[in-house]
Amino acid sequence: MTCPYNFHGLIFQYMQSEEIRKNFLEFFKKRDHTTVPSSSLIPDDPSVLLTTAGMQQFKRYFTGDLDPIKNFGSKNTVSIQKSFRTSDIDEVGDASHLTFFEMLGNFSFGGYFKEEAIKYAYEFITEVMKLPIDYVSIFEGDPSKSSGSAISADTESEKIWRSLGVKNIKKFGREDNFWGPTGAEGPCGPTTEIYINNVEIWNIVFNEFYCNPDKSLKKLETPGVDTGMGLERLAMASQGVKTIFETDLFSSLIASLPTAWTDEKIKRILADHGRAVCFLISDGVRPSNKEAGYILRRLLRRAIIHLRLKQGGSFQGADTLSIGVEKDMMKLLGAVYEKYNPVYEELNLKVIGDVFREEYEKFSQTLHRGLRELRGMKEVSAKNAFDLYQTFGLPYEAIRDIAGKKAANLNREDFDKEFDKHRKISRAGLERKFGGHGLVLDTGELKAADDEEFQKVLRLHTATHILQAALRKVLGSEVEQRGSDINAKRARFDFSFSRKMTDEEKRKAERVINDIIEADLPVQFVELPKEEAEKTGALFFFKQKYPEVVKVYYIGDSLKKAVSKEFCGGPHVKQTSEIGRIKILKEESVGAGTRRIKIIIK
Repeated sequence: MTCPYNFHGLIFQYMQSEEIRKNFLEFFKKRDHTTVPSSSLIPDDPSVLLTTAGMQQFKRYFTGDLDPIKNFGSKNTVSIQKSFRTSDIDEVGDASHLTFFEMLGNFSFGGYFKEEAIKYAYEFITEVMKLPIDYVSIFEGDPSKSSGSAISADTESEKIWRSLGVKNIKKFGREDNFWGPTGAEGPCGPTTEIYINNVEIWNIVFNEFYCNPDKSLKKLETPGVDTGMGLERLAMASQGVKTIFETDLFSSLIASLPTAWTDEKIKRILADHGRAVCFLISDGVRPSNKEAGYILRRLLRRAIIHLRLKQGGSFQGADTLSIGVEKDMMKLLGAVYEKYNPVYEELNLKVIGDVFREEYEKFSQTLHRGLRELRGMKEVSAKNAFDLYQTFGLPYEAIRDIAGKKAANLNREDFDKEFDKHRKISRAGLERKFGGHGLVLDTGELKAADDEEFQKVLRLHTATHILQAALRKVLGSEVEQRGSDINAKRARFDFSFSRKMTDEEKRKAERVINDIIEADLPVQFVELPKEEAEKTGALFFFKQKYPEVVKVYYIGDSLKKAVSKEFCGGPHVKQTSEIGRIKILKEESVGAGTRRIKIIIK
């Protein structure tokens, strides 16, 4: 729906979020941009935990490693990318901070540069969105070499903006108007930003340099354009509201919460977290104590606690926690689904609900005891906050929120230090327990409580290598590992694939696995420099960071003729016959383009 409205004496054009998305994509499609669908929140880039910006899926095009003409048929692309910022979790509840958000972006890998990028942005904001620009910012230059290299002021962008009639131009230094990789190498360059109602709406990055490891800069042979505009902020400007939570993106979510609630902060937290968990779960994330799973668990448990506190209640037992909290949370999750499923078909309300209920059941069993312990404390320090987390599963945010003034000296940095300290102690203990085998139990991938379980995990771990080889043989090279979770009872393996496996395909994969096992092939490894290891054709987990020298485990008489070869730290059985016969239990979807298969030893 589009209609004019009056805001501070000016006439604006009101646009619903659906129309903003459509208009943005159509605008750039008419200007020879290929529309690229959003990538998953679980990135291919191992340097980041979750996808934080639209440019991440295009990173290798900016470096020249991939060819945009070959993959997109154009040097210019446009996308609306699902994005997630973990750094803002503590701030959610105010008027502007979010975890999940949508990033509108246009990109060019040598197709155009500053003049076209600025004119496109100006035209879209003023003619399509019909919004007035308050001011723009540009890079003022940095003559010093304290940050690596001296850089000239971006006078070209200034001239372009002035030619368009924009007079209010502010100039800032590296901190505000120069984008580059922090503490790492990669493409970088000056930025120009568009502000409406004193809010930054659109950031346009001109990647014209390459930052070397020593922080010195060299000119790129082919400069590129990388832009990002938050849909939530643009909707706020277009709809003439004061906060992102008043836009149509959130109005139905907040309306799904009980009308008697008056605490705006809690409503915003629940609306944000409800949206975030739906997208994380639908992209394959599951609650755990590590990485993205830990983020999901924090959000779910914080939401559960706020829902319970809003309902009152004495926390006298787990049975008092069920009906009201589950009903309110499912209503919120349903509202997210109704709002976003027309745009993001991967959202699956049944899967979302099942994951929430499973986590809620685990958490509710200890929640009331943890809260009783917390309320009995005179002061909450980082150490006893971590003890509450470790013993009762209370997340940091919930502890801080509930403790109030008693947690005045509690901060995230100190809490994380306690967490890291605990992890180091645990890792040292596990290495002693398993004789230095290198089993990474603290990451959650492999779990074994004693030597007997360890032997079962050993067999299943090796079986997942054979499983991946079998899936690639039956389904093709589209299959890539997306994660695994192994304990003494079963192995769970996530992989990329676009559809459900047929029964015949599952039978074929199971037959291939057991044929390799029965062949009694040796399981061996070699240590190679990472680049040399990649040339062998060995598979590796796309999210994992690897050292300069890696172990390549292979199954067969030689590396060249191996039926399976992967980067892996081990441990494994010595011969495949030690594994025993494998059975595929289940194959299911866990998100867009991601399947999950479970196997057991019969």
